[in-house]
Amino acid sequence: MGDTIISLFRDYPHLAVLISVTLNILIAISGFLPSYFLTAANLYFFGFFWGTAISFAGEAAGALLAFLLYRKGFRKFTRTKLERYSKAKRLIELEGKKAFLFIFGLRLMPFMPSGVVTFFSAIGIVSIWTFFAASTLGKFPALLLEALAVTQVLEWNMLGKMILMGVSIAFLLSLRTMMKKQN
Repeated sequence: MGDTIISLFRDYPHLAVLISVTLNILIAISGFLPSYFLTAANLYFFGFFWGTAISFAGEAAGALLAFLLYRKGFRKFTRTKLERYSKAKRLIELEGKKAFLFIFGLRLMPFMPSGVVTFFSAIGIVSIWTFFAASTLGKFPALLLEALAVTQVLEWNMLGKMILMGVSIAFLLSLRTMMKKQN
């Protein structure tokens, strides 16, 4: 997938930034597609600084547009379904400073699915500006960590190999824990 995006950037270098931001918006709206392959393509094509900046701009714009679409499309239907669950109800009723800190904290986690954070924020009562500020501020350090990790993996140096090994071990341990819970 990353190779296809890089080819697209090479074929249309004058539109590469627009293509990248548009893809980031589509990924955010999908709610489940990961953006790390686009971050990797941005880093490879634009370099570390500009690749990170373009990824950040695309993810911020994507989160905002996804929030607006989710709020318009899912809010009424989903809220009535979640009213039965007290923990979910408390979560979607967060507002103000509590909502800001919760969204900010979730965004700090580099591999936290953005679609989940955006979805629950959109069906809740948090204001669009609280969501946007918390989401954008929290996304920056997470994206920076992701960009550093991707750069190390792309360069395939010792740190990159260690990062991949750590991610693989964490994945296997998670898988083993899930399998134990099922049995």
